Amino acid sequence: MSRYTVTLLPGDGIGPEVTDAVCTVLRAAEVPIEWERFDSVGHAGMEAHGTPLPEAVLESIRRNRVALKGPVTTPLVEGFRSVNVSLRQKLDLYANVRPCRNLPGVETRFEEVDLVIFRENTEGLYSGIETYDERLQIADSIARITRRGSQRILRFAFEWARANGRQRMTAVHKANVVKISTGLFLQEAIAMAPEYPEIEFDHRIVDNMAMQLVMRPEEFDCVVTTNLFGDILSDLCAGLVGGLGLVPGANIGDDAAVFEAVHGSAPDIAGHKKANPTALIRTAILMLRHLGESAAAGAVESALLQLYREGRWLTRDVGGSCSTGEFALRLAERVQNVSHAIDRTGS
Repeated sequence: MSRYTVTLLPGDGIGPEVTDAVCTVLRAAEVPIEWERFDSVGHAGMEAHGTPLPEAVLESIRRNRVALKGPVTTPLVEGFRSVNVSLRQKLDLYANVRPCRNLPGVETRFEEVDLVIFRENTEGLYSGIETYDERLQIADSIARITRRGSQRILRFAFEWARANGRQRMTAVHKANVVKISTGLFLQEAIAMAPEYPEIEFDHRIVDNMAMQLVMRPEEFDCVVTTNLFGDILSDLCAGLVGGLGLVPGANIGDDAAVFEAVHGSAPDIAGHKKANPTALIRTAILMLRHLGESAAAGAVESALLQLYREGRWLTRDVGGSCSTGEFALRLAERVQNVSHAIDRTGS
């Protein structure tokens, strides 16, 4: 088994608690990971280094090529720019991948939801191209969409779907109104789709797609879209399966990947041992698969599903009474049991 050095960014708020829980679970999976840990990001980075994202963090991720990240608080309106957005742009992590799938025992309005959202991660309205005319009091933001940016997220999504046996790809746009920019994205999607004849392709206008997802989510499989639309729709899809505390996320580029839970830092419950680490644990499963550790990923996933089916050792937000640490320990026990069973059977 290979040894890995992974950059670890615990974040703030509940970030360190859920990150510690993930480390407990991954130790049980016996994946030889050496963590290169950085606590000074976000507000802590501003206090210690005068920047929310110190260069040493970026250098570490570039060197290790893989990072696991907890939530980092982003100030509203004023203050420093989102660490998440900065990481994606500085490291060119153009593909945001958000699988949204039901967990057993978690009551939701829909069952058997199994969606994957692919969001372009570096351009669009989040390009950061903004101006304010003080005299006229006009604020402008430019939603920059490029042919290259569209092609590479579309290629990533189709290749991922092919590799994972998915059957349908839906491109989401607003080309009926925002004709040039999202029209470019749609044109590239239509042009690329015939290269993947085994994958059924269609496209939807974003507002119609939002309605369809809350009426018939079971009809959709893979969804690929631009940055802002993807941000909104991926949160919507998380709501279909129980909320942001249960779904994973990955930001992937050609040279590095940052795996992060997509929920907030929840400072109101930080330190109370109430946080549910499920989202970051599922994120770590994505990371293990990215590293090629499929057996360990399968063991953690099987153990997590088992724990949720039992329904006994869960955190309060999903009907249990466990602390963050106790949940992690119970899951770690099951990971060891699953791993040993795999060793005995050889499968």
